[in-house]
Amino acid sequence: MPKLQDDVERRLAAIVYADVAGYSRLTGRDEVGTHKTLSGFLDSMSDCIGSHGGRVVHYAGDAVLAEFPSVLGAVECAVTVQRDLAERNHGVAEDAMVQFRFGINLGEVIVDRDDIYGDGVNVAARLEALADPGGICISEKVFHEVRNRLDLNFEDLGAQEVKNIAEPVHSYRVLLETADAAATVSPSETQPSAKASIAVLPFNNMSGDAEQEYFCDGISEDIITELSRYHSLFVIARNSSFTYKGRAVNISQVGEELGVRYVLEGSVRKAGNRVRITAQLIEAESGSHVWADRYDRELEDIFAVQDEITQMIVATLPGRLEAADLEHAKRKTPENMAAYDYLLRAKDHHHRITKEDNRQALELFEKVIESDPGFGQAHAWRACTLGQSWVRGFCDDPQATWEEAMNSLGRARQLDEDDCECQRLLGGSYLVRREFEQAELHQRRALELNPNDPRIVSQMGEILTFMGQTDEGIEWLEKALRLDPHSLDRRNTNLGVGLFAAERFADAVTTFRQVATLGEQHHAYLAAAYARTGDKSASGRHATEVMGLNPDFSASAHVAKMPYMHEADRQRHREALVEAGLPDGEG
Repeated sequence: MPKLQDDVERRLAAIVYADVAGYSRLTGRDEVGTHKTLSGFLDSMSDCIGSHGGRVVHYAGDAVLAEFPSVLGAVECAVTVQRDLAERNHGVAEDAMVQFRFGINLGEVIVDRDDIYGDGVNVAARLEALADPGGICISEKVFHEVRNRLDLNFEDLGAQEVKNIAEPVHSYRVLLETADAAATVSPSETQPSAKASIAVLPFNNMSGDAEQEYFCDGISEDIITELSRYHSLFVIARNSSFTYKGRAVNISQVGEELGVRYVLEGSVRKAGNRVRITAQLIEAESGSHVWADRYDRELEDIFAVQDEITQMIVATLPGRLEAADLEHAKRKTPENMAAYDYLLRAKDHHHRITKEDNRQALELFEKVIESDPGFGQAHAWRACTLGQSWVRGFCDDPQATWEEAMNSLGRARQLDEDDCECQRLLGGSYLVRREFEQAELHQRRALELNPNDPRIVSQMGEILTFMGQTDEGIEWLEKALRLDPHSLDRRNTNLGVGLFAAERFADAVTTFRQVATLGEQHHAYLAAAYARTGDKSASGRHATEVMGLNPDFSASAHVAKMPYMHEADRQRHREALVEAGLPDGEG
């Protein structure tokens, strides 16, 4: 856990503060009865908090403070508790009802042993005071995290002046009854028009064992929760997709009814101590299969298997969805393209890493921003492409290009600070500038927002590697390879770099040789790694390939571009290149 300079531990959390409305009045009316009722409610609430991945920090009389790693889990838990309490209060006289008010905030907390405190907690407590008895009030950050991911309506309460908080707190009321009417903000109204959309249907239990239902439902629910971390996806909430449980469904009909382009369905078959899970992604309108995979595992720890399979599927799906959407976008004429179509085409050019593709990518990102100025990811990717131009020497004025990239990143952060993509790109940008503290800060924030994105996992490994923490870096790089087996060239390249930095030269050679298409960078690493293993013949062959691809290659210039934290690591790399017979050149 990263620490501040004063050694105070902080972390990001979804904070829930709940309190009983009119507790003093209730105890004055019936102290024993209120205590018994409240004790039963608190036991149920504690169970619900645990089942949604949270923990109770402490009880304070009639108040409960809890924290969750997931905003979705926090809100779903609060909604479940309030609806359960409403049912329990049915038929109870109004002046005898025990009703909670909930406040939920997303913010940084200070950790002191098992307790948490700080402004993040204070805001949650102030939001609780704004809630109605039996109601839930959330902060603007929480609203933006859940608005498109849960089947709920919200009432915008605007900026509220609250006690002991310097700035007004923009808050929203969660409307628990579907009949609640005016002044609401519904998911359909807030759903961005330009997002890949998907519904995850309940996985079918093929085992003939009713007790396995919880495992099948758990897989589906976890996939929904983890996919919802991707701001680039519109994911139908569990309450909607689970209405199809146990029904024979027509995928096209599901797509039409839920308003999604893609549907994920799957099955679970358990036999003895083994389980087989299949998953397939289907384009709803055409019924064509976009992707399918099968996972066979031993059931030594059923929950560990559930987590592993969820991670694998979630790491794969966003890339498959984007690739399928890119094909759609390529078939559209410019006059029929939306901001999201432009974004997909721009990212496609960005990934080709040529000067002309870089130019085209920047032009397309401008079109995205022109179409939708508030599209935060467009500004973030524009910054990344400007950074690519700066690193690769595609630009005429490096200083102006870098400043423009930083301005774009600042705009992206302003629009959506809780976008993992924006935080990932900030981490990468600061790494390039060798501002390692900032790079790690933003990278860990990206991981908190989305721990299953292989690009984020991999970049965590890259940053640690260049900071000299190679053992931990390699662990992250190996995890990224497991999560993303469909991007072997990219993941093996990153892992090979980490192994080389750790001076595991034979392992680096083995890893780089698994890359299908070798470029100048790969040959340079192989030349240096073979030189360190003593294989002069292989080292010379790859050095010849480097010079053929780039006759002006210079070992000093090559390593000067690499964001090593420690000069000794850079010099060891340069010496290995020179040992391979590559020219040193000017530093």
